[in-house]
Amino acid sequence: MSLSGKIAVVTGGSRGIGRAICQRLAALGATVIVNYVSNPAAAEETVQSIQSAGGKTEAIQFNVAVAEEIEQAFKQILEAHGRVDILVNNAGITRDGLLMKMKEEQWDEVLNTNLKGVFLCTKAVSRAMMKQRWGRIINITSVVGFAGNAGQANYAAAKAGIIGFTKSVARELASRGITVNGVAPGYIITDMTRDLSEEVTNTIKNEIPMGVLGEAEDIAGAVAYLASDEARYVTGQFIHVNGGMFM
Repeated sequence: MSLSGKIAVVTGGSRGIGRAICQRLAALGATVIVNYVSNPAAAEETVQSIQSAGGKTEAIQFNVAVAEEIEQAFKQILEAHGRVDILVNNAGITRDGLLMKMKEEQWDEVLNTNLKGVFLCTKAVSRAMMKQRWGRIINITSVVGFAGNAGQANYAAAKAGIIGFTKSVARELASRGITVNGVAPGYIITDMTRDLSEEVTNTIKNEIPMGVLGEAEDIAGAVAYLASDEARYVTGQFIHVNGGMFM
């Protein structure tokens, strides 16, 4: 697979799964725009790791939940590079809590970032992709969006919303040479899962047929496939990367 000459934007690209996606796309030849919102040091680490491996990249700050910031950012990207070929909607947050105790702010924060952000960023790139008649939009959802999870009604609702959004937009853009797909990670080793107790981690592993947590690179591989010409006839689909936890 080669992404040489392609311009890729990865939201939430400064660490974890986002960083692995940025590194993989850059390794395949894409120029990668690393989005971050609040951690410039982490974004710079991602940029440095790509550049030290010979890749082309730059970081850009904007909040995916704020339409004005997105509009300005994509205007800047298009002026600098002339096109956006690949958009990976990866940015996401959690504000967990049982439904009876969940505050409206917890609901709104998660829906605004995890679902509204996907809508805003996809809308921002769609016109340019339609003009060039080529594009790859890849939305990162979650096993939780398909199976649900106690204490994550807000997160599950947002991730489930991405599923319907992806299929609808795939239908709208297919005739213009743009594919829209999703990747649904299971439990992946990230900063978030490293904080789990050994007991909780073992409980999770017992629910996974393969018996281990996944790695960020596993998600990056699925994204790279969907971004490439190898997946030119794939749209409106989801790749589940979860060790068999959900089938």
